[in-house]
Amino acid sequence: MRITLRPWLVAVILPLVLTQPALSQTPAAAPAPAAVPDGPAYIVSYFETTPASALQARSLLAGLTRASRKEAGNLQFITLQRIGAPNHFALLEAWKDKDAQAAHAGAATTKNFRDQLQSHLRSPYDERPHLTFASDKPSAQAIKSAVYVVTHVDIIPTMKDAGLDMVKGLVADSRKDAGMLAFDALQQASRPNHVTLVETWKDHKSLDRHGISAHMKEFRAKFMPLSGSLYDERLYKVVE
Repeated sequence: MRITLRPWLVAVILPLVLTQPALSQTPAAAPAPAAVPDGPAYIVSYFETTPASALQARSLLAGLTRASRKEAGNLQFITLQRIGAPNHFALLEAWKDKDAQAAHAGAATTKNFRDQLQSHLRSPYDERPHLTFASDKPSAQAIKSAVYVVTHVDIIPTMKDAGLDMVKGLVADSRKDAGMLAFDALQQASRPNHVTLVETWKDHKSLDRHGISAHMKEFRAKFMPLSGSLYDERLYKVVE
Protein backbone atom coordinates (compact mmCIF):
# COMPACT_ATOMS: atom_id res chain seq x y z
CA MET A 1 0.00 0.00 0.00
CA ARG A 2 1.42 3.41 -0.96
CA ILE A 3 1.28 6.15 1.70
CA THR A 4 0.98 9.74 0.52
CA LEU A 5 1.70 12.65 2.89
CA ARG A 6 -0.22 15.83 2.41
CA PRO A 7 1.98 18.91 1.68
CA TRP A 8 1.00 20.69 4.88
CA LEU A 9 2.00 17.64 6.97
CA VAL A 10 5.40 17.47 5.28
CA ALA A 11 5.96 21.14 6.10
CA VAL A 12 5.38 20.41 9.80
CA ILE A 13 7.43 17.19 10.12
CA LEU A 14 10.46 18.03 7.98
CA PRO A 15 11.91 20.81 10.22
CA LEU A 16 11.58 18.55 13.24
CA VAL A 17 13.48 15.74 11.53
CA LEU A 18 16.25 18.06 10.34
CA THR A 19 16.85 19.67 13.74
CA GLN A 20 16.80 16.48 15.82
CA PRO A 21 20.47 15.40 15.24
CA ALA A 22 21.77 18.83 16.18
CA LEU A 23 19.89 18.70 19.46
CA SER A 24 21.05 15.18 20.33
CA GLN A 25 24.71 15.95 19.57
CA THR A 26 25.02 19.02 21.81
CA PRO A 27 28.04 18.31 24.09
CA ALA A 28 27.81 18.60 27.86
CA ALA A 29 29.20 21.85 29.22
CA ALA A 30 32.69 21.62 30.77
CA PRO A 31 32.96 22.42 34.48
CA ALA A 32 33.77 26.05 35.21
CA PRO A 33 37.34 26.76 36.43
CA ALA A 34 37.73 26.38 40.17
CA ALA A 35 37.57 29.55 42.25
CA VAL A 36 41.07 30.72 43.18
CA PRO A 37 41.37 30.83 46.99
CA ASP A 38 43.87 32.81 49.00
CA GLY A 39 46.88 30.78 50.05
CA PRO A 40 49.53 28.59 48.48
CA ALA A 41 49.90 28.30 44.72
CA TYR A 42 50.82 24.80 43.57
CA ILE A 43 52.45 23.75 40.32
CA VAL A 44 52.86 20.15 39.15
CA SER A 45 54.98 19.82 36.01
CA TYR A 46 56.04 16.91 33.84
CA PHE A 47 58.58 16.55 31.07
CA GLU A 48 60.28 13.80 29.09
CA THR A 49 63.76 13.98 27.61
CA THR A 50 65.38 11.78 25.04
CA PRO A 51 66.83 8.68 26.79
CA ALA A 52 70.37 9.90 26.12
CA SER A 53 69.66 13.23 27.87
CA ALA A 54 68.45 11.92 31.23
CA LEU A 55 71.72 12.65 33.03
CA GLN A 56 71.91 16.19 31.65
CA ALA A 57 68.32 16.78 32.77
CA ARG A 58 69.12 15.59 36.30
CA SER A 59 71.99 18.05 36.48
CA LEU A 60 69.86 20.94 35.24
CA LEU A 61 67.08 20.05 37.70
CA ALA A 62 69.47 19.92 40.64
CA GLY A 63 70.68 23.44 39.91
CA LEU A 64 67.14 24.77 39.45
CA THR A 65 66.00 23.17 42.70
CA ARG A 66 68.78 24.63 44.82
CA ALA A 67 68.20 28.12 43.40
CA SER A 68 64.39 27.98 43.63
CA ARG A 69 64.38 26.98 47.29
CA LYS A 70 66.16 30.24 48.09
CA GLU A 71 63.54 32.41 46.40
CA ALA A 72 61.11 34.49 48.42
CA GLY A 73 57.80 32.75 49.07
CA ASN A 74 58.93 29.23 48.25
CA LEU A 75 57.26 26.58 50.43
CA GLN A 76 58.25 23.46 48.49
CA PHE A 77 60.37 22.60 45.48
CA ILE A 78 60.94 18.89 44.90
CA THR A 79 62.21 17.39 41.67
CA LEU A 80 61.57 13.75 40.82
CA GLN A 81 62.78 11.10 38.36
CA ARG A 82 60.43 8.31 37.38
CA ILE A 83 61.24 4.78 38.52
CA GLY A 84 61.55 2.50 35.52
CA ALA A 85 61.55 5.41 33.04
CA PRO A 86 64.60 7.54 33.94
CA ASN A 87 63.97 10.09 31.18
CA HIS A 88 60.60 11.05 32.73
CA PHE A 89 60.66 13.83 35.35
CA ALA A 90 58.20 15.69 37.57
CA LEU A 91 58.41 18.89 39.62
CA LEU A 92 56.35 19.64 42.73
CA GLU A 93 56.20 23.32 43.61
CA ALA A 94 54.36 25.23 46.32
CA TRP A 95 54.54 29.00 46.72
CA LYS A 96 53.21 31.35 49.37
CA ASP A 97 50.81 32.90 46.86
CA LYS A 98 50.28 33.48 43.14
CA ASP A 99 52.57 36.52 43.17
CA ALA A 100 55.50 34.52 44.54
CA GLN A 101 54.89 31.85 41.91
CA ALA A 102 54.73 34.46 39.15
CA ALA A 103 58.02 35.99 40.33
CA HIS A 104 59.65 32.55 40.16
CA ALA A 105 58.27 31.92 36.67
CA GLY A 106 59.85 35.16 35.47
CA ALA A 107 63.16 34.70 37.26
CA ALA A 108 66.37 34.45 35.22
CA THR A 109 67.19 31.07 36.78
CA THR A 110 63.85 29.61 35.66
CA LYS A 111 64.17 30.99 32.14
CA ASN A 112 67.74 29.72 31.80
CA PHE A 113 66.67 26.25 32.95
CA ARG A 114 63.86 26.09 30.41
CA ASP A 115 66.14 27.35 27.63
CA GLN A 116 68.87 24.81 28.39
CA LEU A 117 66.37 21.98 28.77
CA GLN A 118 64.66 22.65 25.43
CA SER A 119 67.15 20.81 23.25
CA HIS A 120 66.87 17.68 25.42
CA LEU A 121 63.07 17.37 25.36
CA ARG A 122 61.19 14.82 23.29
CA SER A 123 57.77 16.31 24.11
CA PRO A 124 56.54 19.72 25.36
CA TYR A 125 57.07 20.81 28.95
CA ASP A 126 53.73 20.23 30.74
CA GLU A 127 53.09 22.71 33.59
CA ARG A 128 49.78 22.49 35.48
CA PRO A 129 48.71 25.06 38.12
CA HIS A 130 46.79 23.57 41.05
CA LEU A 131 44.78 24.70 44.04
CA THR A 132 44.57 23.34 47.56
CA PHE A 133 41.95 20.60 47.77
CA ALA A 134 42.79 18.04 50.44
CA SER A 135 46.34 18.83 51.44
CA ASP A 136 48.44 19.51 54.50
CA LYS A 137 51.04 22.26 54.81
CA PRO A 138 53.62 21.67 52.04
CA SER A 139 56.79 19.94 53.22
CA ALA A 140 59.95 21.81 52.25
CA GLN A 141 62.11 18.73 52.79
CA ALA A 142 62.61 16.16 50.07
CA ILE A 143 63.12 12.65 51.44
CA LYS A 144 65.62 10.88 49.22
CA SER A 145 64.94 7.41 50.63
CA ALA A 146 61.18 7.68 50.09
CA VAL A 147 58.99 6.58 47.18
CA TYR A 148 56.94 9.38 45.69
CA VAL A 149 53.74 8.69 43.78
CA VAL A 150 52.09 11.24 41.48
CA THR A 151 48.71 10.16 40.14
CA HIS A 152 46.50 12.00 37.67
CA VAL A 153 42.80 11.45 38.42
CA ASP A 154 40.24 12.46 35.77
CA ILE A 155 36.57 12.62 36.83
CA ILE A 156 33.69 12.67 34.33
CA PRO A 157 32.49 16.32 34.38
CA THR A 158 28.89 15.47 35.27
CA MET A 159 30.12 13.38 38.24
CA LYS A 160 32.65 15.94 39.50
CA ASP A 161 31.20 16.54 42.97
CA ALA A 162 30.69 12.85 43.73
CA GLY A 163 34.19 12.06 42.47
CA LEU A 164 35.79 14.80 44.55
CA ASP A 165 34.03 13.51 47.67
CA MET A 166 35.44 10.04 46.97
CA VAL A 167 38.95 11.45 46.58
CA LYS A 168 38.62 13.25 49.93
CA GLY A 169 37.68 9.96 51.52
CA LEU A 170 40.67 8.25 49.94
CA VAL A 171 43.01 10.91 51.34
CA ALA A 172 41.59 10.55 54.85
CA ASP A 173 41.83 6.74 54.80
CA SER A 174 45.30 6.64 53.23
CA ARG A 175 46.78 8.95 55.85
CA LYS A 176 46.15 6.21 58.38
CA ASP A 177 48.21 3.61 56.49
CA ALA A 178 51.53 2.43 57.91
CA GLY A 179 54.54 3.97 56.19
CA MET A 180 52.60 6.96 54.86
CA LEU A 181 54.72 10.13 55.08
CA ALA A 182 52.40 12.44 53.12
CA PHE A 183 49.21 12.03 51.09
CA ASP A 184 47.71 15.09 49.44
CA ALA A 185 45.20 15.87 46.71
CA LEU A 186 45.48 19.00 44.55
CA GLN A 187 42.81 20.29 42.17
CA GLN A 188 43.76 21.62 38.74
CA ALA A 189 42.96 25.31 38.46
CA SER A 190 41.72 25.20 34.86
CA ARG A 191 39.93 21.83 35.02
CA PRO A 192 38.30 21.30 38.43
CA ASN A 193 37.30 17.74 37.54
CA HIS A 194 41.01 16.81 37.38
CA VAL A 195 42.92 16.01 40.57
CA THR A 196 46.57 15.19 41.22
CA LEU A 197 47.38 12.88 44.11
CA VAL A 198 50.84 13.43 45.58
CA GLU A 199 51.94 10.64 47.91
CA THR A 200 55.14 10.01 49.86
CA TRP A 201 55.83 6.54 51.26
CA LYS A 202 58.60 5.29 53.51
CA ASP A 203 59.48 2.48 51.10
CA HIS A 204 58.09 0.19 48.40
CA LYS A 205 56.69 -2.27 50.95
CA SER A 206 54.58 0.45 52.55
CA LEU A 207 53.29 1.50 49.13
CA ASP A 208 52.50 -2.12 48.19
CA ARG A 209 50.52 -2.65 51.41
CA HIS A 210 48.57 0.53 50.72
CA GLY A 211 47.82 -0.63 47.17
CA ILE A 212 46.19 -3.86 48.33
CA SER A 213 44.43 -2.40 51.37
CA ALA A 214 40.68 -2.88 51.63
CA HIS A 215 39.95 0.84 51.47
CA MET A 216 42.10 1.30 48.35
CA LYS A 217 40.47 -1.63 46.55
CA GLU A 218 37.03 -0.29 47.46
CA PHE A 219 37.92 3.20 46.21
CA ARG A 220 39.22 1.93 42.87
CA ALA A 221 36.14 -0.24 42.30
CA LYS A 222 33.63 2.50 43.16
CA PHE A 223 35.56 5.24 41.39
CA MET A 224 35.94 3.44 38.06
CA PRO A 225 32.46 4.35 36.71
CA LEU A 226 33.21 8.02 37.48
CA SER A 227 36.64 8.03 35.85
CA GLY A 228 37.17 9.83 32.57
CA SER A 229 40.51 8.17 31.79
CA LEU A 230 43.01 5.67 33.13
CA TYR A 231 44.07 6.01 36.78
CA ASP A 232 47.56 7.26 35.89
CA GLU A 233 49.83 6.32 38.81
CA ARG A 234 53.57 7.02 38.47
CA LEU A 235 56.36 6.19 40.92
CA TYR A 236 59.36 8.47 41.44
CA LYS A 237 62.57 8.95 43.39
CA VAL A 238 63.98 12.32 44.44
CA VAL A 239 66.47 14.10 42.19
CA GLU A 240 67.17 16.94 44.59
